[in-house]
Amino acid sequence: MANGCNRKDPLQLDNQLCFSVYSTAHAFTRLYRGLLDPLGLTYTQYIVLLALLPEDGISIKALGARLSLDSGTLTPVLRRLDMAGHVERRRDRHDERIVRVHLTDEARALRPELERVNATIATSTGLGADELARLQRHLQTLQAGLESGLAQLYGTSDE
Repeated sequence: MANGCNRKDPLQLDNQLCFSVYSTAHAFTRLYRGLLDPLGLTYTQYIVLLALLPEDGISIKALGARLSLDSGTLTPVLRRLDMAGHVERRRDRHDERIVRVHLTDEARALRPELERVNATIATSTGLGADELARLQRHLQTLQAGLESGLAQLYGTSDE
């Protein structure tokens, strides 16, 4: 059994779990692009906004950890969101080394549109709510296993 597939030829492309995940991610990217372009958002900007909705005012470091994004990727995304009027970056009052990210009223007003994007994506999968929840749990287990494998092989789970 290779890549979780019990097939005759484990090196056949269609038997590669990584290719299934890759091609699915590519389909998600194309779908999200069509839904987010009219809102003036990229997918990365979208997930930043989603992360901030329940945790407005978290530190850039915590936001990066939550999204698995390094500062070199996150900083320009936040800069663009700031320039678009969706977020404000402010130094922490008690520790000026910490920068916190806050949603603006303009970004909060996007919530109905973000909910529509989410609903369209869910419907587009062709899966029911229970199937989607189960798939998400499996993907989280897969990610944790891969992170563990990285740590075992390389001593770290970072890129």
